[in-house]
Amino acid sequence: MSRIGNKAIAVPSGVELKLADSTLSVKGPKGELTEALPSEIEVTIENDQIKFSRNEENADIRALHGLARSLVSNMVTGVTTGWAKELEIQGVGYRAEAKGKVLNLLLGFSHPVNMDVPEGLSVSVENNTKVKIEGIDKQQVGQFAANVRSLRPPEPYKGKGVRYSDEYVRRKVGKTGAA
Repeated sequence: MSRIGNKAIAVPSGVELKLADSTLSVKGPKGELTEALPSEIEVTIENDQIKFSRNEENADIRALHGLARSLVSNMVTGVTTGWAKELEIQGVGYRAEAKGKVLNLLLGFSHPVNMDVPEGLSVSVENNTKVKIEGIDKQQVGQFAANVRSLRPPEPYKGKGVRYSDEYVRRKVGKTGAA
C-alpha cells in the first residue's frame, strides 16, 4: 500500500489541469509544466482534487504510484508558489555575481567560472556570497544548485566552498603543529 500515492492533491484556485493520454499539464500563475506519467497509474481529476490509483500490485508499479503523485504535487506547488534553493559561498576572495542569464563565480581558481542560467530559472546574488536560485520546476532548480555546489564543495578543515544555506559541514581538527 502506497501511503504517498493514495493521498489526494488539493488543487488551488487559479490552477488549470489538462490530462491527455498519460500526459498531465498544469498551468498556474507562475507558468506551465507538463509531465508524462506512467501509463500503469490512473489519474482522476474531480472536485478540485487529483487522485491516483493503480491496477496491479507488482513492486515496480507500486513504486511508480508514489512517484507519480510526488511529481504532480511538485508541479502544482511550482506553478503556484515556486521553488527556491539558497547557497552560501564561504572563503576568502570567494564571491558570486549575477549578470543577466550568467552566474559569474570566483572560487579560488585561476579563472572565473561563468555558468549559464537555464531557461525558466532566475538567479539573484546578495552580499556577493548568498546565491538564490528560483524557478517553477523543482528538479531543474535542484539540479542547477547541485551543479553550482559541485564546482567547489565545502571542505572539512576550514569550511571553504559552496554549500546549501541549511547544510551543516562537519569540521575536522587537522594537524597539530610541533611545539
